[in-house]
Amino acid sequence: MTDTNALSKLVIITGMSGAGKTIAVQSLEDLGFFCVDNLPPVLIPKFAELIEHSKGRIAKVALVIDLRGREFFTTLTETLQYIRENYTLSYEILFLDATDSVLVQRYKESRRRHPLAPEGLPLEGIRAERKLLEELKGLATQVIDTSSLKPLQLKEKIASRFSNLEQSSLSVNVISFGFKYGIPIDADLIFDVRFLPNPHYVEALRPNTGQTQEVYEYVMKWPETQEFLTKLLDMLQFLIPQFAKEGKSQVVVGIGCTGGKHRSVAIAEYLGKMLGSGESEIVRVSHRDSER
Repeated sequence: MTDTNALSKLVIITGMSGAGKTIAVQSLEDLGFFCVDNLPPVLIPKFAELIEHSKGRIAKVALVIDLRGREFFTTLTETLQYIRENYTLSYEILFLDATDSVLVQRYKESRRRHPLAPEGLPLEGIRAERKLLEELKGLATQVIDTSSLKPLQLKEKIASRFSNLEQSSLSVNVISFGFKYGIPIDADLIFDVRFLPNPHYVEALRPNTGQTQEVYEYVMKWPETQEFLTKLLDMLQFLIPQFAKEGKSQVVVGIGCTGGKHRSVAIAEYLGKMLGSGESEIVRVSHRDSER
């Protein structure tokens, strides 16, 4: 196998209708991927064969798969197992998701009918599709929640992941959030830090976020914080390599407190420093609700 074949990549794009699959395809086309929309899963091995026999001329292929029935899912899982056993190329499943309320709004704005509820309400089709895709989402190597992403932001997110095929490091995204604004639907792991002393009740600290030194030190000074961080870091350092073994390209770790401004932000910043000190992962920290 040549070095070029070692870099061959097959990306399977799927997810909820209205979550941004069209934008994802456009983004990958801009990155030089050969893209095919709405491909039956049974034809995927043909593209795997095409990649393997092209000797590097076709190294990047993206396929959009829309599952409209249980038999499609069964065929897809059997197909992926066949590729693992018979081909050397690597593949990823990119699953695009969004909250029900956002998907309903997008359908209203576009005046489209949901494919699973052509004569009914969009929400009925969305709920049916979410149930149908539940198992496939569990197989995905990367899940992107597009609820709060503008098209350009989604393109940038996809470009940052797929622009460099030589990058083999696992991406660890640590995101702080507030439970009162909802749990991030693309998180693989969720940890609740509402049990820690709350800087919100200290008047001088309330306006600041966990990124400021004063709030950070306040959150970190408690014995329960230190004990929690010791156990949490030990758990993550065990789990992250296991995700990598399963073929995950990204792990999203959610840290939540009440409002997502103080405790969760400070803990996420700490994890970013500690997890980012290794060489086997790329660690990014973001704060979803800190400015609300």
